[in-house]
Amino acid sequence: MQGLAASSRLSPTVLVVVFLLGMAGSAHGLERLVSSNSNEPCKKMTLYYHDILYDGGNNTANATSSGITKPTALSTSRSKNTTYFGMLAVFNDPMTAGKALPVAGEEPAAHAEGFYFYDNEKTRDISVVGGTGDFFMARGIATLSTDALEGLYYFRLRMDIKLYECYV
Repeated sequence: MQGLAASSRLSPTVLVVVFLLGMAGSAHGLERLVSSNSNEPCKKMTLYYHDILYDGGNNTANATSSGITKPTALSTSRSKNTTYFGMLAVFNDPMTAGKALPVAGEEPAAHAEGFYFYDNEKTRDISVVGGTGDFFMARGIATLSTDALEGLYYFRLRMDIKLYECYV
């Protein structure tokens, strides 16, 4: 399987549901807080989402996502550089408060699970739906923007998260 060309302008878009897991805290004994104003979330945060696409061979230990469909015929018939427009991938990716990947043995701030497809949007909004810890029963919006695209198989997204239903 080939990855994204380094010069590609395409970026991954996370679809439908992202379950944010982790973060310190426990749901037991917490109070439900719902924002009364759509411009004032009950919690804001910025996290970085790290994705390492399985390359088909030698990055099995590090991969956090894998393509589950082939790129569309449109992307392969019009371009020889395999831009992968339309490829669908599943993921279980670490999220960190800083831009660096977590080192071995270090826990990430959270995890994101779901699926995405490749397209060419610069920023996109997704729904935040529940999870554990600080994300227990949370509802909100995450605005994603591509922060880094390194090599063929790694990208990092900046996620500006606004939660409108929180447990504090």
